[in-house]
Amino acid sequence: MTAQDAEELYVKEALALANDRSGHASSAPAPASGAPHGPEGARHAATPWPEARTRAERAARTARRRTPVTVALHDALGLVLAAPLTALTDLPSFDTSAMDGWAVAGPGPWAVRDEGVLAGHGRPAPLTDGEAAPIATGARLPPDTTAVLRSEHGRTDASGRLHATREVNHGQDIRPRAQECRTGDQLLPLGTQITPAVLGLAAAAGYDTVGVIPRPRAEVLVLGDELLTEGLPHEGLIRDALGPMLPSWLEALGAEVTAVRRLGDDAHALEEALRNSSAELIVTTGGTAAGPVDHVHPTLARIGAELLVDGVKVRPGHPMLLARTGRNQHLVGLPGNPLAAVSGLFTLAEPLLRTLAGRAAQEPYARPVKEAVHGHPCDTRLVPVVLRGDRAVPLHYNGPAMLRGIAAAVALAVVPPGGARPGEALELLDLPWATTGTQVCFT
Repeated sequence: MTAQDAEELYVKEALALANDRSGHASSAPAPASGAPHGPEGARHAATPWPEARTRAERAARTARRRTPVTVALHDALGLVLAAPLTALTDLPSFDTSAMDGWAVAGPGPWAVRDEGVLAGHGRPAPLTDGEAAPIATGARLPPDTTAVLRSEHGRTDASGRLHATREVNHGQDIRPRAQECRTGDQLLPLGTQITPAVLGLAAAAGYDTVGVIPRPRAEVLVLGDELLTEGLPHEGLIRDALGPMLPSWLEALGAEVTAVRRLGDDAHALEEALRNSSAELIVTTGGTAAGPVDHVHPTLARIGAELLVDGVKVRPGHPMLLARTGRNQHLVGLPGNPLAAVSGLFTLAEPLLRTLAGRAAQEPYARPVKEAVHGHPCDTRLVPVVLRGDRAVPLHYNGPAMLRGIAAAVALAVVPPGGARPGEALELLDLPWATTGTQVCFT
């Protein structure tokens, strides 16, 4: 089947589903709201996609406040500041030279000292008017320096006196003390995510350690007897794509993944894993529907979990769920199909982890789509895209079981029910490792 065939089949199935729901193509009566659904009892109505994300954020906010920790700078990358970063010193902490050249005092020409001034050395002797000293970038200025003459803007005559080849202004190429900040100035607010540049600023401002919000601990439970961990698919068995993919993806979303456990279709093993986990987020793969080996719902019922989201009006990924399994523990149940699981990550895991980790939400942004995008008649649809100039290009191979499209994508486009016309602006959700504007496009 080609990618175009798969797309057309998707639309036909979506239209058939819409007809079934409206009663036009099905004589079977729809279950009443709150009526039992399948052998395990009542199931909730699917939650609209925006509301599902809001519920995930709200669930994280109602958890117990997470205690900040102090870490060394080299362990802080990617974490979030638990308190404002304030300067522990003036920056720079003394007057320094911004260029290689000469520190000069008064108007030229200048008599040049034999001894130069290097970075990292002690306080140099003061200059007198008409005197210059060779100086390196970053070196402490001699007292009474009036300017720095760049090496390319000066020359010495036969007698060794220094002349400027262009006008020298007072204060030229000097970085005065506290030019960037003064001791006690707030450099960055609470909640700033720590990037390499933030680490550099913290070090320059005098920090050896910083207070941060720790990463939420996450555990992945891979369900399904049909999954292989190596080799080629055979005899009805398929390779597990989610076990290798989810830990790195969750870490990119801010989690610390403490374990990846393969449980197969064993209801007892799943219940024991849920009862004994100390993770703040448990992520399961598959088993969220109502089939004979879909054990997630009945297991959650046995342990007394509270279902916060039970199905989401999004494609792919409709049978995802979010449950509170303890005071400070939540479970995100992902569908077993790989792209449907990615949809679950963005819908439920991302807002939950982001809020737990204290990260700021991505600023919403939209781009016009280059071509028409098929939509589901009733549900939101998430479609992998790349960017070409100011246009989002939808990628093929975007069926629930496919990863080929998302592997080449930089973002997911949020397609409203009914689809989008060419040129229509759609909200984009950046992939956590993608560089916006990537031009690669495999369709």
